[in-house]
Amino acid sequence: MLEQLFGSRTRTKILRLFFTKSNGRFFVREITRFINERINSVRVELDNLQKIGLIKSELVDNKKYYFLNPKFILINELKELIIKSRFLIEKSYIDKFKKLTGIKYLALTGYFIDSKDETLTDVLIVGSISKEKIEKIISDMSDEFMIELNYTIMTKSEFEYRKNMTDKFLYNILKNKKIVVIDKLSIDI
Repeated sequence: MLEQLFGSRTRTKILRLFFTKSNGRFFVREITRFINERINSVRVELDNLQKIGLIKSELVDNKKYYFLNPKFILINELKELIIKSRFLIEKSYIDKFKKLTGIKYLALTGYFIDSKDETLTDVLIVGSISKEKIEKIISDMSDEFMIELNYTIMTKSEFEYRKNMTDKFLYNILKNKKIVVIDKLSIDI
């Protein structure tokens, strides 16, 4: 949706990068690695965004760093738009998970709830499902959100065993904030 609105996939990815890592200062090659686009298209879009005043640059140790201009008149509106678009993207991936057969429980934690707890997994999946299909969806999500997502897959029996043993990892997920996408197990803690 944002690509259609902004007219460029590269520009959309750059905006998403800057608004999701709003305190970030990035040099060109770093941006190309984050968004997985060609350096020339990144330079063109950075130049366009600089011309309208959304992005500023600064030379530090012979490296040109780019960052958001906090005084840009539409900065808050653009940030809200980028954040809301993230929810649409998340919904499209949730729909992909729901189409897979065999998932008994799926919860989004970690990155999706803005948790700083690095011991949490980002996606917990319980059921008998194709690991390759899950890895493909997670890989696509990681690319889309420009972050390496961690996931955990458990069979139903492994989940029940760990739940009955009051496994610290599992209980940390079940007791705390999460987004439950699928719950065919009727889990209560």
